[in-house]
Amino acid sequence: MSDAGQRVLVVDDENSIRRYLRAALSAQGFTVYEAASGEEAVNAVLNDRPDIIILDLGLPDFDGIEVTRRLREWSNIPIIILSVREAENDKIAALDAGADDYLTKPFSTGELMARMRVALRRLTSKPDEPVLQVDNLKMDVSRRLVTVDENQVSLTPTEYEILRLLLQNAGRVLTHRQLLKQVWGTAYESEMHILRVNISNLRRKIEPDPSRPHYLLTEPGVGYRIRV
Repeated sequence: MSDAGQRVLVVDDENSIRRYLRAALSAQGFTVYEAASGEEAVNAVLNDRPDIIILDLGLPDFDGIEVTRRLREWSNIPIIILSVREAENDKIAALDAGADDYLTKPFSTGELMARMRVALRRLTSKPDEPVLQVDNLKMDVSRRLVTVDENQVSLTPTEYEILRLLLQNAGRVLTHRQLLKQVWGTAYESEMHILRVNISNLRRKIEPDPSRPHYLLTEPGVGYRIRV
């Protein structure tokens, strides 16, 4: 995938971080826009139409979680949080607000680029794609058929729905709350044990070694994602 001509908005109140990211991203062919506050970020999205946003949480007016919420009211532009905050509740709040990924400072430029590629690739893929595949795990959505190494796997309707959501968002962390809400409904958002049981059963069916998952990975304290 070529990054040439793609636009990225960097939102951070630290000039040194913006300057570093501007140099690193420009070298990869991105056109870089900058914002130092939440209000500037929202205006920049309206005016500059970026393809992806790198967003800090600690902004001088309103924080990155509020920026994410406001943007998600009308935009599906990929948002990657880049923050010094490492607490699970900060990560969960950002992802629940609609962020696509979360990376803590200090960070590797290579890892940031990789996560940006995943987010951009997911945006350009068709959400109703009939076949979802990661390595040898394949889901034929139109036929409701799941195979691993060409062998059909029998899933319950709930297991199938969990796997479909994760595959459609491959590479992206889905929080426990997001999965519970989308699969079971808002009344079940705190029923963690139900999710854990289904994830365990799902792993037994799709993983070569359930104790060392290859496909369905845990983000401790946050949620789950499919490896890409």
